[in-house]
Amino acid sequence: MNMRAAAVQMNSGGEVAANLKRAGALVDRAAGGGAQLAVLPENFSLMQESRADLLAAAEEVGGGAAQDFLAAASARNKIWLVGGSIPLRCSERGKVRSACLVYAPDGSPARRYDKIHLFDVRITAAEGYRESDYIAPGEVDMRTVDAAGVCVGLSICYDLRFPEMFRALGQLGAQVATVPSAFTLTTGRAHWRTLLCARAVENLMFVIAPAQSGRHSNGRRTYGHSMIVGPWGDILAEQAEGEGVLSATLDLGAQKKLRENFPVIAHRRMV
Repeated sequence: MNMRAAAVQMNSGGEVAANLKRAGALVDRAAGGGAQLAVLPENFSLMQESRADLLAAAEEVGGGAAQDFLAAASARNKIWLVGGSIPLRCSERGKVRSACLVYAPDGSPARRYDKIHLFDVRITAAEGYRESDYIAPGEVDMRTVDAAGVCVGLSICYDLRFPEMFRALGQLGAQVATVPSAFTLTTGRAHWRTLLCARAVENLMFVIAPAQSGRHSNGRRTYGHSMIVGPWGDILAEQAEGEGVLSATLDLGAQKKLRENFPVIAHRRMV
């Protein structure tokens, strides 16, 4: 069994409507190239300039510009669409959930994952981030979705640094993991490729990692280098910079045989 998958690389800005228009064109391109599954990057609908911008763009579950876009784009193209991340309203005052929403080919919502691990780091004296100031973490609940018979595990960006999460997704049956991201330029250069390949090899799974790329209207710089990685750690597709679509055929039959011949997960002796 094979699946054609695509990762969408973007340079999102501070205008939701403009971001959605661009994302729509890229999803259409992915579907036109034969993709059955397309994945958008983290913050695809908004790279906010302030907390106020983020709160203003946050949507109620079940309706809003970004959710309407995802439903329409998946239905129009008859594909599975993993919606990177969008801000959803939550009960914590002054905060949102960073939610990855998956839509089926008929445009219906199929799964939701809220980002668990929040990026609270000091990279240099001049560069630091505190996502917990404006994002409420999701419950510790690993989420997968059956996409045309393929088990897809969901994560968002900083989750990539937590190997136990991907092992848990693998134990739930994930053959593919999606990692929509907005890695910083500094951390991307240092760790992006290494982490993606490690998660793939450790779990003998495909990893689809669409990313934000370039300098954004809020001044932030992201690394790009969206990738699709095979279960042996081979780079099946990559785009270094700029907006675009990268695609690859996921050979799930070969993956099954690899897992049978190299049963590293069954050999595990840790609790």
